[in-house]
Amino acid sequence: MSDTQPATIMSALAILAMVNDTVLPALGRDGFTPQLIWDPTVALMKRLAAGETADGIVAIDWALDELAGKGLIDPATRRPIAQAVVGVAVRPGAARPDISTAEALKQTLLEVPSLVYSQAGASGIYFEKLIDQLGIGEAIRAKALVIPKGLTGERVASGEVELAIQQLSELMVVPGIDVVGPLPAEVNATTDFSAAVFTGAKDKAGAARFIDALLTDEARAAYIRTGLVPLF
Repeated sequence: MSDTQPATIMSALAILAMVNDTVLPALGRDGFTPQLIWDPTVALMKRLAAGETADGIVAIDWALDELAGKGLIDPATRRPIAQAVVGVAVRPGAARPDISTAEALKQTLLEVPSLVYSQAGASGIYFEKLIDQLGIGEAIRAKALVIPKGLTGERVASGEVELAIQQLSELMVVPGIDVVGPLPAEVNATTDFSAAVFTGAKDKAGAARFIDALLTDEARAAYIRTGLVPLF
């Protein structure tokens, strides 16, 4: 590891809360502070395509499959990390909407005056398909705030909209909102995240050290606390 340049890790937002609360403090006690680049997986892939580099990556499995196919990650370093589900959040003190069934979710989405989802995030891409499947795509898009990327819960906390859609773990990291819970199982989608070291990494040891910190017993408990399902 360089004395002047810390290991650089690209990571999807799903593990933001867990990393900030558990992994970085644990690594910091040993004097190791990696540089994190946070973005949705789609945005990370665009950054890589534009020539940006890093030492390690945490992203949705399809992206790591693509990177492995191009020889950009070392398959021997790839590790399953966690699974995420899509959830809903509202303003504190607001009536908690009924999202217990697909039909209840449909009515909630039709009745809420405003909502937000992320265009680049896995949750937003899935939500676009879901509202069409529910037959309400046109009505929802007419009143939705669609952000390019980022934490949708922040738009609820600021008062811009009434309801946020995003990965449950990404909602849980935002203060000042009420996380209602996951979408009903019958229409929810799971997203698996894995980590790997880039073949062209300048600090392979640092990237491997970060990935190891994602796979400890302490990390496992933190995934569960932050709305994720550990995959190890």
